Amino acid sequence: MTSPQPNYPAMLPLSKIVQGDNPRRYFDQKKHDEMVVSIRLRGILQPILLRPKGDVYAIVAGERRYRAALEAYGPDGAMPVLIREMTDQEALDAAIAENDDRDNPSETEQADAAVRYLAACQGDRAEAARRLGWSRAKLDRRLALADLSDAAKTALDERRIKVGHAELLAAVPLDKQEKALETILNAGLDVNKTRDLLMRVTQSLANACFDKTECRACPFNSGTQRVLFETHIDEGHCTNPGCFQLKTDAADVIRFEMEECAAKAARAASPHTVDDADHLGEQDEVIDESTRSSDRGHDSITSPDTIGTSTPISATPADIVRSTSMARKPTVTATSIASRTAELRESAWRTALARALAGNAAHAQTTILVAAMSGTLSQIKADTLTSRAGLLVDISFPDLDYSAKIAAIRALPDARAATILSVIGGAYAKDVLSFGHVADLARSFDIDLRDTWKVDQAFLERYTKDELKFIAQECGLVAHVGERRFAKLHASKKPELITGMLNRIGFDWAGRLPSAMTLDGKYGPPSDRADRQVEAPPPELAA
Repeated sequence: MTSPQPNYPAMLPLSKIVQGDNPRRYFDQKKHDEMVVSIRLRGILQPILLRPKGDVYAIVAGERRYRAALEAYGPDGAMPVLIREMTDQEALDAAIAENDDRDNPSETEQADAAVRYLAACQGDRAEAARRLGWSRAKLDRRLALADLSDAAKTALDERRIKVGHAELLAAVPLDKQEKALETILNAGLDVNKTRDLLMRVTQSLANACFDKTECRACPFNSGTQRVLFETHIDEGHCTNPGCFQLKTDAADVIRFEMEECAAKAARAASPHTVDDADHLGEQDEVIDESTRSSDRGHDSITSPDTIGTSTPISATPADIVRSTSMARKPTVTATSIASRTAELRESAWRTALARALAGNAAHAQTTILVAAMSGTLSQIKADTLTSRAGLLVDISFPDLDYSAKIAAIRALPDARAATILSVIGGAYAKDVLSFGHVADLARSFDIDLRDTWKVDQAFLERYTKDELKFIAQECGLVAHVGERRFAKLHASKKPELITGMLNRIGFDWAGRLPSAMTLDGKYGPPSDRADRQVEAPPPELAA
């Protein structure tokens, strides 16, 4: 049985009323003025709905009447009210219902309501749509519009842009929307011309060199936008050029590593080397180029790990197998592992530094000043920045003469100029020749690679089984599963070993940085800094 509601006053001073958590974000000025005139002539005919909030009362429904009464009577006036005890969710339900009944809410107000309902339903979209009384398609479209910037939402509320404009803007990264909106409003672009404008800064996914699995459900994939929006750009395009470039750069690193592996394999398959490592008792080790005898004209190749033992070139494969089996395996150390992954380590740290600078204009400015004063700023490749000038400054910037470019840069808002400084800092991190400079900057800015990097299959595949055991030991996997169980896993073939290492129940590789990837050659355990936040870089960062 519900407890009876307390007796509340029917009239309340306006000074005791505060705005509530109303999903309505835009109030039409003309309608407001008309309501003020009506209240002055006839008074307020219908009470507004409030709920207690400490010593005051928060509006649940009727904010437009409250705003008009405040203008008509001043804060010392009073108005009729209906006060009820309500939960946050009950208040939200009532506010949305009142807005729908009295005045059609804007698309952005519906988007905000959709976000709040989805949170209340713990992410269950079907339940959120049911409680809102919407179709699932309408909920998805409104949630997509929630990605609009505040300026774009206001422009749509005020009908300075159309829904088609808003749908196109919602499909590009947030920091791009402000400049695009400014262009739309200043140039008076219709929806079709806006679509053409945005098409010029997209990337074709058909020409992408990276794995596009993640792109299939990405909101910046025009194929996804086609499902959500009536107005969209052509299918098969990415509307987030920064992410596209980052993925391209990562794919280039992987490709380079694969080419290096292939080159090493080709050298290992020459007549002077062991032909097939699998013939050596399924050992992963092959004789590295750096461990061969410097005198290739002699009749033998001597392993530095088997002192006094040499294997004639004319020996049979069986002789080679016996000789290698008898040879002492090289000792696995952090240094020996790190030597296998120097390029990956440098690339990962350069990317981490670039991302950090892209999210911190102050650090980027320090980097640029140090680089300029040390004579290394010129190492940034010329096309690294010029190729992105249209995205960073203005789409017409590359075609301007030099004096016009000066004017365009001087006219940049402070926030936009800070973003460009961040991008320049990120470009320096990627292009500076000395990795020592990258390492020094990373240490100075307290950059932790554990925030952005994780052990995966591609990383583990570059190592031998004994080296994988070393990594498992320093990262805590051996202690997690126990020596005996890991020994059994280690006895399996390398692919099974890697799969077992990556999919061990209860063991999380996140935050564990092998010594091969650190700057000081020491293992980095998971960070206990709970307050560490990873800032996403602006999408312009493609250096």
